[in-house]
Amino acid sequence: MEKNDYWTKISEKNNELNSLYSTYWEQYSGFTTWQFWVTVAVFVLPLVFVYFKIDKRRLFEIFFFGFCVHMLWSYTDLALGRNGYLNHQYFMTPILPVAANITASFLPVGYLLIYQYCTNRNKYFYLYAFLLSVIFAIGFASLEKWFGFTEFNKGMNQFHLLLIDIAIVLLSYWFTNLLLVMKKSREQE
Repeated sequence: MEKNDYWTKISEKNNELNSLYSTYWEQYSGFTTWQFWVTVAVFVLPLVFVYFKIDKRRLFEIFFFGFCVHMLWSYTDLALGRNGYLNHQYFMTPILPVAANITASFLPVGYLLIYQYCTNRNKYFYLYAFLLSVIFAIGFASLEKWFGFTEFNKGMNQFHLLLIDIAIVLLSYWFTNLLLVMKKSREQE
């Protein structure tokens, strides 16, 4: 098969997949389902909460940390979903990534608030991040599974999510610290 033939076939399958997502969403995850409204609440409520709780003096730093969590989790979730390890059964809209409510709001806001709390009060970030990861991966993911929002496949489970959560929050923390070191270095010039 030629290169262009592959891309034609990929495009056709992509259109078919998008159509399936849209049809599924309309029947099982749309405006008329309670799952849609839970998904929207999980997206909106953390954003409203962070608006009132964010330390506005350190806005860029804290949101950079949250952005790192968001991006790393979004790409990780995309890879897990594309390879069939983790499926999200309900989502806000078929045109956004299916876990946007979790990867763009719930997880980043939770972690950035822990980051803010620990750095403002000289608390041990690693411990608090670990505890929040346990709550998210074991507690919240178990609730999602129980209510049918998430499906684990191919041996994936909540423990794997815990390891991923820890890896992502640590990378985000280290990226943020690197940014702060660069900023401090620049200020000293």
